[in-house]
Amino acid sequence: MTRAQSEARGARERARVPRSSLGAVGPVDVRPDPVDLLVSQGAARLPELLPLRYGRMAASAFAFYRGAALLMASDLARTPHSDLGVQLCGDAHLSNFGLYGTPERRLLFDLNDFDETLPGPFEWDVKRLVASVEVAARGIGLGAGKRRDVLLHVARAYRTAMREFADRPTLEVWYARLDADDELRDLRSDLGKAQAKRTESTVRKARTRDHLSSVGKLTEVVGGSRRFVSDPPLVSTLPELLGAAGAREFATAMGGLVSAYAASLPPDRRHLLAQYRVVDLARKVVGVGSVGTRAWILLFQGVDDSDYLILQAKEAQESVLERFLGASGYAQSGQRVVEGQRLMQAASDGLLGWQRTTGIDGHQRDFYVRQLRDWKGSAVIEGMRPAGFRRYGAMCAWTLARAHARSGDRVAIAAYLGRSSSADEAFATFATDYADRTESDHAALVAAIGAGRLQAVHGV
Repeated sequence: MTRAQSEARGARERARVPRSSLGAVGPVDVRPDPVDLLVSQGAARLPELLPLRYGRMAASAFAFYRGAALLMASDLARTPHSDLGVQLCGDAHLSNFGLYGTPERRLLFDLNDFDETLPGPFEWDVKRLVASVEVAARGIGLGAGKRRDVLLHVARAYRTAMREFADRPTLEVWYARLDADDELRDLRSDLGKAQAKRTESTVRKARTRDHLSSVGKLTEVVGGSRRFVSDPPLVSTLPELLGAAGAREFATAMGGLVSAYAASLPPDRRHLLAQYRVVDLARKVVGVGSVGTRAWILLFQGVDDSDYLILQAKEAQESVLERFLGASGYAQSGQRVVEGQRLMQAASDGLLGWQRTTGIDGHQRDFYVRQLRDWKGSAVIEGMRPAGFRRYGAMCAWTLARAHARSGDRVAIAAYLGRSSSADEAFATFATDYADRTESDHAALVAAIGAGRLQAVHGV
């Protein structure tokens, strides 16, 4: 479309779906039971890990929110929504942004979780983000007035960033990124000495979280060979899961996964991977909402015993959005995740790829593969001070707008949101009301655990 056509499209959408309607959280009386929805996800997950998932989600309202993407998708499907489509993250809460290293060895701040990615209405991601801001702000003790100020600030940051991207040439949008070192220089003047020091510590720590630190933390030398250290239920070795004979058989099958996964990489990365061989693998529990899905860590050795690499093969199931927005255009869920990530991120892991393989249970399952740690770092939301929290929320909003501008009609979205604060106010209202709903749903989960309806393991 031309700029004029896109602006007209945004104006038409504003007439069809007024910005004030962005504040609607959807009816309560027709909602499925929130605990039933969570339980429904367990059918495709490892049953022995579900108590761990429920325990982690029960820890706080924010922890619950992190694992409740399906519940929110179900609610959003019952509200008015625009036809201004983008590649959605699908789970754009505050803890799914963070630091990571690019193949060029720059440290960027970006979205870092794409398990639920799918095309859909841009505002679904914005609502997921602003509601997480409200839930987290309650958790750190901000009063109602300060929370409203932060919500408006975050919503405005998304809107103004989208207008900025709408005015830029397409290639400038594609190359836009948030460099951690550049941002840190700004933070020093905006946040004061104490907050800046904490931020600098996070950046320094991220640069130490590489494959060598992973090897030191997760492996040990046994009988002259390096192997993963058992730490059940968080890390389970193959012999623990399958016995010695079964471990050998499954390791052979996982070797096939690696060979086939390499085909999804560019030729230069295939050449890089070919210089390593798999020497061990183990199952690792990750995240909050992801607990129960299958995730493997694979230890690779290069030319000698000082040359190691750890990759993570994480199961990719159907996106929670597919129930409401239709099936993905990719038949393989791992490819859905990888292609969505490549489209939304400023730069992606150089070893990011996908594959389908046969699991322990004999069923074919989809996986995406990436480096376990590559300068990865994340902020501790629960420990933030108000000034840092406000700034962090705006960084996330800018990053989300940049991701949406890459995949959607940025001019139409900017025209829809407009120059006034109408959309900001509506998003803030949605966030407040949806945080109330989240607290109620969290209480329902805690009650179900207390009544014995669900088993939970806490503190792990």
